[in-house]
Amino acid sequence: MKISEVSKKYNISPDTLRYYEKEGLLPNVKKNASGIREYSENDCNWVEFIKCMRGAGLSIEVLAKYIELFYKGDSTKEERKNILTEERAKLIEKRDAIQATIDRLDYKIDAYDKTIIKKEKELLENP
Repeated sequence: MKISEVSKKYNISPDTLRYYEKEGLLPNVKKNASGIREYSENDCNWVEFIKCMRGAGLSIEVLAKYIELFYKGDSTKEERKNILTEERAKLIEKRDAIQATIDRLDYKIDAYDKTIIKKEKELLENP
């Protein structure tokens, strides 16, 4: 498949696919004699894998490390699992920080509404 076909199939821009290559996430994409990328079925499987892992929150840097370990073989299974566990912990931390911010905003909104209602009552009582 050509880069435009892969781009369309996976809803990823050609620039992103080139970037993935540059960063070592898709290191084996072959080029024909004219220098045009020819994505194999295996390359497409990697694109799908990368898209899945990015969707799970992995950064390019973390994913590159994961893939580097993958190519080192089964001896890195536990290390790869640890990467996923660490990324999950980071996401939980972010989620908790977002929830704390939402809670603060809810408090401010609630206090704001109470303050306005109180002031409106005062206005009605003291025309």
